[in-house]
Amino acid sequence: MNAAVEVLAYVLGFLGWIMVGIALPNRYWKVSTVDGNVITTSTIYENLWMSCATDSTGVHNCREFPSLLALSGYIQASRALMIVSVVMGALGLVSGIVGLQCTKLGGDNYMLKGRLAGLGGVFFLLQGLCTMISVSWYAFNITQEFFDPFYPGTKYEIGDGLYIGWSSAMLAICGGVCLLFACKMGTEEKVGYPYQPYRGTVVSGSAAHRDAPSQYDRNAYV
Repeated sequence: MNAAVEVLAYVLGFLGWIMVGIALPNRYWKVSTVDGNVITTSTIYENLWMSCATDSTGVHNCREFPSLLALSGYIQASRALMIVSVVMGALGLVSGIVGLQCTKLGGDNYMLKGRLAGLGGVFFLLQGLCTMISVSWYAFNITQEFFDPFYPGTKYEIGDGLYIGWSSAMLAICGGVCLLFACKMGTEEKVGYPYQPYRGTVVSGSAAHRDAPSQYDRNAYV
């Protein structure tokens, strides 16, 4: 198992987990568009938890969504996927740090450490997939409403929170794939058989004693 690939994969997974923690509470998942508006007096922006508005004087007002069941289905699904993503990332960090070769956690059982590192890669991969599905689904609904000429409500554009989420997903997926690849490399390495029988001629003790030169030759009596 390549230790350098393991460390790189773990760092990518850790950065992805940090960024998903930044994207989740970010308020700018979608921002009201100024397309077609000559005068804009306020800007509305939302995320998975609340809706905020700021006027031309810079005053911000935010309100949390009052009911979970009253929200659209994609918002509820995005919430669940993002929470699952955070949990998967945390499990990946714990499994990965135990499975790394450069750590003393888990003892010297490298087979067990390799399996834990591979499990951490699976968790990172699941984290990235959950984040990618969540932000992509949310962005799809934004663009669908934006390009719908018959949509009567406020139209929005993609905010910074979604770009952070996409970056987090890519980092987590890359980290998970690298960890799995490192474990695959470790399993393909040939491990030598601990006992190699001697292939030479076996000489019995009595024969070896007869063939050995006598320590007391004639020079010993001179």
